[in-house]
Amino acid sequence: MLALTRRKGEAIIINNNIELTILDIKGDQVKVGIAAPREVPVYRKEVYLQIENANKEAMEASSVDALNALIKGKK
Repeated sequence: MLALTRRKGEAIIINNNIELTILDIKGDQVKVGIAAPREVPVYRKEVYLQIENANKEAMEASSVDALNALIKGKK
């Protein structure tokens, strides 16, 4: 992990097309602005993990359904 120090108003550029700007700092909270192309999804980590878990559950459920359909079709 790369750790950088930034002050309010300073920015970081990622991959030439994503800019992270420190908008505000209050106590232990930091407000970050993100400028990225529309095709680049940006999620808070906890939301990303929920989406990832939901996708895994959907894949497992559809795999079980597909296997049950195959088993029923062979009988």
